[in-house]
Amino acid sequence: MPQADLTEYLLQTKSKDKWQRLGVNKRAGVLAPLFSLYSKESIGIADFFDIKLLIDWCVHTGNSILQFLPMNEAGSLSCPYDAISSFALEPLYISLKGYSISRFEIKALKEKFPVGKQFIDYSIKKEKVDLVRKSYLSDKDQSLEALEEFKSKNSYWLTDFSLYKAIKARYKGLAWWDWEDKYRNHDKRALDEFYKENEDEINFQAWLQWQLFMQLCEVKEYAKRRGVLLKGDLPILVSRDSADVWAHPEFFKLEFAAGAPPDMYCAKGQRWGMPTYNWDAISRDDYKYLKEKLKYSQNFYDILRIDHVVGLFRIWSIPYGEPEENKGLNGFFDPGDEKKWPEQARGILSVMLENTDMLLCAEDLGVIPKVCPDTLKEFGILGNDVERWAKDWNVRHDFLRPQEYREISVAMLSTHDTTNWPAWWENEAGTVDEDLFIRKCADRHIDFSQARDKLFDMSLSCHGRLRWKNSMDSTEKLIGALGKKRGEVGDFIDLYENSYQEKEKLWELLNLSGTMREKSDKEIVREVFKATLGSRAAFCINTIFDYLYLSDALKGNPYQYRINTPGTISVGNWSLALPLSLEDLLKHRVNKEIRKLIADTNRI
Repeated sequence: MPQADLTEYLLQTKSKDKWQRLGVNKRAGVLAPLFSLYSKESIGIADFFDIKLLIDWCVHTGNSILQFLPMNEAGSLSCPYDAISSFALEPLYISLKGYSISRFEIKALKEKFPVGKQFIDYSIKKEKVDLVRKSYLSDKDQSLEALEEFKSKNSYWLTDFSLYKAIKARYKGLAWWDWEDKYRNHDKRALDEFYKENEDEINFQAWLQWQLFMQLCEVKEYAKRRGVLLKGDLPILVSRDSADVWAHPEFFKLEFAAGAPPDMYCAKGQRWGMPTYNWDAISRDDYKYLKEKLKYSQNFYDILRIDHVVGLFRIWSIPYGEPEENKGLNGFFDPGDEKKWPEQARGILSVMLENTDMLLCAEDLGVIPKVCPDTLKEFGILGNDVERWAKDWNVRHDFLRPQEYREISVAMLSTHDTTNWPAWWENEAGTVDEDLFIRKCADRHIDFSQARDKLFDMSLSCHGRLRWKNSMDSTEKLIGALGKKRGEVGDFIDLYENSYQEKEKLWELLNLSGTMREKSDKEIVREVFKATLGSRAAFCINTIFDYLYLSDALKGNPYQYRINTPGTISVGNWSLALPLSLEDLLKHRVNKEIRKLIADTNRI
């Protein structure tokens, strides 16, 4: 629909007040994980005040949205989607400016944790907090009135969180279910006694959150002055070992672990481990838990991303005792009755829209029932269209043209859970998941080794992906190689039709000249940026890593520049750093090209 019609439509939805406040404009933005950034003043990792340099970069390049991954305090795996609180901010990102810390201590810490390495050393967190703690002990009697006001306004979560942190420290990091019964089960007398004995530590935790609050509020004000909208991320789930679950176990179904069902990209599905919600209990409390999350997030963000929004309709629930190696294979949807999905999600989304000024966007990727995108459109909430998955899956089996993208969506080349776009092009386009194919062969009593040799070009297969042979140019050849009847291999045909010669199809759609090239290069990346930025999607937000592939800033195999690989634990997850500082990024020659691409597609 034309822009005028889109504006008229959005201003009639339940999100109309949010769109009126921000304006219905086609916007461009960047997703930049804070742990991936650093300035020349940073100590091992970016801090909240370094965001100001990134805001300047957004202005310089014409991006009007700056999106972050969740910045809540994370647990031992440093995964931002497995936070120990839906409220508390991550102390790792505190700026040390303005505290009673000597320049010699700062210098020693900078030498111990130099910037510019490929991966972040998260042991810096404890050392930064220890330095801030020393400053607190010397200055704790200052600004008591302002601190008490902060504690009062945030009493819903802050008291429990501060207690949780202090008790966890007493037990040297043990999960709350391994504490003594009196603490695990919230014995009031025991907790009151603990509070008296550990008042200084509990007050420090509250003070630390107050400091982080003030720093991030200052950043938001800076962004407002510069005309940049900050987009936060609200994880749908919270760590099993979290202050939220300890304080409100009745809000969670602790006998289950959340995850995702198997699909063509994850053969066994995914098991995330976080408990699922007991929405009946939350609703009986008038959704106060959800309302308070939104109230606090609103201090920092103009726009909020709802993570895994389909989980509000139904969530893949895996019995907690299920063996880890089975991942998401043996789960089920909760609620089990499909008729309940619309009512549950509409109720939750209505509460969210009625209790925040932030514009809501939603991540609606994966196995999605039609009711999910339909509801988002009805409510004026933007979904996600990822270029590699933006396809006509049922008829053409081809990529969507820019004018076919959903208007009420955020378009992007990749996400924090996928490979960057060049790595997809070189390693995944035109392939199927090897584990999935093995499992499907076993189910149908097909000899995998024989099928693999007939169907796939192993010289172009890597990272657990199987690349179709060019000669496998018809479903008849596929069926013949599998040695089964057509009716027995419909799912194989579906895999084939939606992945065979993906690269050639996209090459044609982008109108690239010459013979299709296996390796990514700046010309290919530029053209796919043009197509995605030029799409109908209301917003187009791309990762900082994809943007840098418009230049030669990222060297070597693009597969190494991955933010996270779902379902795995590795040093590379949630710790990837840019190979250049924010100051160098600000003056990089790629900025002119980014600005021109955005301007040429009429985005702001």
